[in-house]
Amino acid sequence: MYTAIKRILIIAIFGMAACKPGISPQIPEGATANAQAAPWLNELIQQLQEEAPANPPAKIYRYTYNDQEVYYLTGRCCDIPSKLFDRDGNQLCEPDGGITGKGDGRCPDFAEKRTNETIIWEDKRER
Repeated sequence: MYTAIKRILIIAIFGMAACKPGISPQIPEGATANAQAAPWLNELIQQLQEEAPANPPAKIYRYTYNDQEVYYLTGRCCDIPSKLFDRDGNQLCEPDGGITGKGDGRCPDFAEKRTNETIIWEDKRER
């Protein structure tokens, strides 16, 4: 009996520790744990999930670019450009896409200089 009560108390303590006020333990569907480190990413992923699925499917990657951590949101169909964000969620540029396919020209070397690719989220919904 003592062992059963001890187990229940341990489970309850760990369960309460995981539910800190003001922190959502949920990661949007399809996101990796990396998205927890940047709350704005959770908001972006939730926004993308509320939209119709893109063709090709939307993806978010994390890279190192110019010695900083950046997040790359792939472009949607056709001429819609991709977006590159810094770790705080500020948009740095549109590296590719658009009418010319070369983005907005503010980070033309992104494809050549990016390193340390990590997939953060991929939209796996059916079209």
